Amino acid sequence: MKKIIVLSFLFLGFLSCNTEKKAKIVKEDKVVVKKSTALFSIEKAKKEINFIAYKTSDKVPVGGQFKKVDVISGGEGNTVNEAIHNTEFSIPVSSLFTQNSSRDYKIKKFFFGIMDNTKLLSGKLLLSDATNGVAEIKMNGISQKVPFTYSIVDRTFNMKAAIDVNNWNASKALASLNNVCLDLHRGADGISKTWSEVTLNITTVF
Repeated sequence: MKKIIVLSFLFLGFLSCNTEKKAKIVKEDKVVVKKSTALFSIEKAKKEINFIAYKTSDKVPVGGQFKKVDVISGGEGNTVNEAIHNTEFSIPVSSLFTQNSSRDYKIKKFFFGIMDNTKLLSGKLLLSDATNGVAEIKMNGISQKVPFTYSIVDRTFNMKAAIDVNNWNASKALASLNNVCLDLHRGADGISKTWSEVTLNITTVF
């Protein structure tokens, strides 16, 4: 009888130890996520990245946009300026949209597809003063600084800039795109032309 009692205590002790270990493991695996208290967040804001490219000698505009932008670092603050300044971002080229699927395919394959490591456009936004800033943009394996002007009205941030893609050594990619769009980019003068200049208009509504 004594042996049975002793064995029972040992068995209960074993179960108790096992339970404590399991409880401890569960507690260690629990991760506490800190909730942001920032008043303005680019991640949560409505974002529009619009661009205008140009074709033919008459410089006919062709509009488009990127439907997706990811915030890599920063992007939060207690004011709009704080949320924008020092924000690092990436834009998937696959999100390009011009309301013409054939055109989208050609731009992705014969322009961006010719470049080095350009599945993503990446960069950083820096505000210099109340109306001016600089965007550090990486494309074709090259980083360049692009000056821009901006305005903030209520909870809306809008920036405008003009870039020349040849500053990213994109002349080969531009020639590739023009070649595949030869007739579409031919004007009344018989010349087929794809401009290296692109206008950017980016809006963020918090």
